[in-house]
Amino acid sequence: MTTNTNNTGKRSGLPVDGLLLLNKPAGLTSNRALQKVKRLLRARKAGHTGSLDPAATGMLPLCFGEATKVCAYLLNADKTYRVSARLGEKTDTGDADGQVIETAAVPTMTEQEWQEVLDGFLGETEQIPPMYSALKVDGKRLYELARKGETVERKPRPIRVDEISLLEAKGSRLVLRVKCSKGTYIRTLVEDIAEVAGTIAHTDSLHRESVGAFRAEDMLDLDKAEEWAESEPELLMKRLLAPDIALADMPEITLTDDGLARFVQGQIVEVQDAREGEVRVYGAAAQFTGVGELIGNERLAPRRVFNYAKNP
Repeated sequence: MTTNTNNTGKRSGLPVDGLLLLNKPAGLTSNRALQKVKRLLRARKAGHTGSLDPAATGMLPLCFGEATKVCAYLLNADKTYRVSARLGEKTDTGDADGQVIETAAVPTMTEQEWQEVLDGFLGETEQIPPMYSALKVDGKRLYELARKGETVERKPRPIRVDEISLLEAKGSRLVLRVKCSKGTYIRTLVEDIAEVAGTIAHTDSLHRESVGAFRAEDMLDLDKAEEWAESEPELLMKRLLAPDIALADMPEITLTDDGLARFVQGQIVEVQDAREGEVRVYGAAAQFTGVGELIGNERLAPRRVFNYAKNP
């Protein structure tokens, strides 16, 4: 999350609130893509969730203003990827940006045989993160150590693969669609799949098709965002999504005017609701106001309160 200030110490930029689903192009880090769109919107405050490798493309949810408060919830969302793998070649980074360090023969397999291999990766399992990743060990990023030629022990992490389907298997090219939990490294998954199939591989290209319930057709290309910012900025503003869309799977509750007033002041509100857990909170006018937690004895405790400014 980033906030700009001017020389007087005051925040600069406009109070823009909302989410934008960027179709990140290859060659940009996630943060660089965020900063570009932030400047286009002249937004005061921005953050992103679910980083993509620079070489990867696809859905990168960008959060502006009050919408930055839903970033943590989006981190837990499932993701869907389309991945193209190059069989018979292993690289030091696990993707096409790295150097080939090993080659091997590619087995001849039918689509059914490939699908049987893929099905073995469904469900909950553990995965060892790659050295070329942003995870920290003793305060240092793994990729920083990897670039120095160092390898350190990494603890396996739990992941979940809900769907994995074969889209193409031709020669050394393997194309898959994968729906998985947060924290799943597709590069490592590709290497593990190849190992079971009796060969090696690296990720040739990676495209993230969806994050949570967000739809691929709602993504906006960066060049289109730049075009609109220059000629029709109102169109760019209209592409912003309301923050509560990111919380669509969360139950909702509507408060009275009195209850809402107490909620936004950070006070516990008495409600007639026997449920427990986090809920989206709305006022009588259907205005999304925040996230609360229903606790024992029918009480609602504020967890995230949203204070909107009018978008320019």
